[in-house]
Amino acid sequence: QVQLVESGGGLVQAGGSLRLSCAASGGAFSIYAMGWFRQAPGKERESVAAIGWSGGSTDYADSVKGRFTISRDNTKSTVYLQLNNLQPQDTAVYYCAAANRPFLKATLRTAEFGSWGQGTQVTVSS
Repeated sequence: QVQLVESGGGLVQAGGSLRLSCAASGGAFSIYAMGWFRQAPGKERESVAAIGWSGGSTDYADSVKGRFTISRDNTKSTVYLQLNNLQPQDTAVYYCAAANRPFLKATLRTAEFGSWGQGTQVTVSS
């Protein structure tokens, strides 16, 4: 099972940007779709973005379309999430996850993901 470690979170003002990274180890990263999810205090975890195993497909939650970009570098076993034009409602713990089975295209279905990182905090001040 792949192990995932997120980094890159922090405190930023509204309108600012951050780049999250998720480094994978212990598994065949390049054959698994990856996703980013977030959970704000008192709210359920929600899907944010996903990328297919080959990088050829992506999907985004409506709330982040046009502001967030997911990408992957299979040579580095790392998936990224570029967060632009951040807003206070983007404040949450952000988690990356790897799909349960190989060779999936991008999917926002949480049930398709089985390996999770520990999360990185993103706080956006107004």
